[in-house]
Amino acid sequence: MAPIPRDTRLESLAARMPGGSDAPCDSETHELTRDLMGQVADRWTLLVVASLSDGPQRFSAIQAVVAGVSHRMLSKTLRGLVRDGMITRTAYAEVPPRVEYELTPLGWKLMDLAHGFVDWAQDHGQQLRESRARFDRGSEAV
Repeated sequence: MAPIPRDTRLESLAARMPGGSDAPCDSETHELTRDLMGQVADRWTLLVVASLSDGPQRFSAIQAVVAGVSHRMLSKTLRGLVRDGMITRTAYAEVPPRVEYELTPLGWKLMDLAHGFVDWAQDHGQQLRESRARFDRGSEAV
């Protein structure tokens, strides 16, 4: 069986979320939900947001904390977060120029959601590990 493409999975999940075609919300909310799920579910967004939980950070400090992120991907992730109002970008008129990024109240709400996911993983970690072990032994076929 072929894997289901990521965009198809996200659309399916978004359809069941508030604003989805299977929920009593408008299409604008549906589109926003789908877009945000795609952004938050990417490889870097939550790691970048978490790196800002200690306070304002410069680009190089974020890149040092988020291991493996390229300059290009960090720039793209930060731009998306600024665009959505989850972080602020403050440029200081200094020589050399200094730019800092900081979580907004909306970004802190996203951190709360991320903590909820970590809590869920901790609460169900043993069950998840057992399920993976069963699957990896071949006792459960897809």
